[in-house]
Amino acid sequence: MSIIKLEQIGFKYNEHQVLKNVSFEVKRGEFLGILGPNGSGKTTLLNVIDGILIPQEGELWINGTSCNKLKRENLAKIIAVVPQESLMLFPFTVQEIVLMGRAPHLGKWRFEGETDFKIAHQAMEMTDTLSLMNRSMNALSAGERQRVLIARALAQQPQIMLLDEPTAFLDIKHQIDFFDLIKTLNKNQTLTVIGVTHDINLASLYCDRIILLRDGHIHCMGSPEEVIAESHIREVYETNVTVDRNPVTGQPRVTLLSSHPSEGGSRSHSGAAPQL
Repeated sequence: MSIIKLEQIGFKYNEHQVLKNVSFEVKRGEFLGILGPNGSGKTTLLNVIDGILIPQEGELWINGTSCNKLKRENLAKIIAVVPQESLMLFPFTVQEIVLMGRAPHLGKWRFEGETDFKIAHQAMEMTDTLSLMNRSMNALSAGERQRVLIARALAQQPQIMLLDEPTAFLDIKHQIDFFDLIKTLNKNQTLTVIGVTHDINLASLYCDRIILLRDGHIHCMGSPEEVIAESHIREVYETNVTVDRNPVTGQPRVTLLSSHPSEGGSRSHSGAAPQL
């Protein structure tokens, strides 16, 4: 059964059409990646799924219920978001940040109880942040902060986790650590994950299925092997690439090709995770 279903979703800011006839379903426990160049509608699509934006066209269902019939507090019990980066204006501790994930489960004027603290501590254990619980978020490294944001999302006890370019500010090691953790949660807890990323190679390694957006519509959708093809990447990103296979995993791998050949031939860049 699909946990998410979008049917002919359309969204525009004023007169600018950002999403056009977007339709797809996400199965429970699936890891879906959303790729596309800047301005293709990736974050807008994620905000529509999260209920932050209301589409002018089409309909969205969560667990078989139209989002028009779901209250915001009920949606927050189902969907959690891990953003790129959270700017902390106040010196909250790690434990305070993670406990914020319990907010959808608290009634008005209710404070966290023993159960909420237990759930928050379990989330910190799963993300290896329990030892940081009394430290200020502003004193942590970028990688540590992202693990705390995952812990906050887990404390919501969601069925769906949305990732909005969460590794944009992380180095290669922390990018891999982040996606390893998400994939483990995805498999062990049947957590449905939808991740927006610019990193095609990371999406290839971790996602079960990929949607490639172009100018607000779905250019193609399918397995990494089906989507990450030279013809699709060249057309959507308007850049010269070659696609081969990762020698370890066998997954498709994108290499950037320079338009300015060196003396020895065309230059290429196939780093661990080239971002497009």
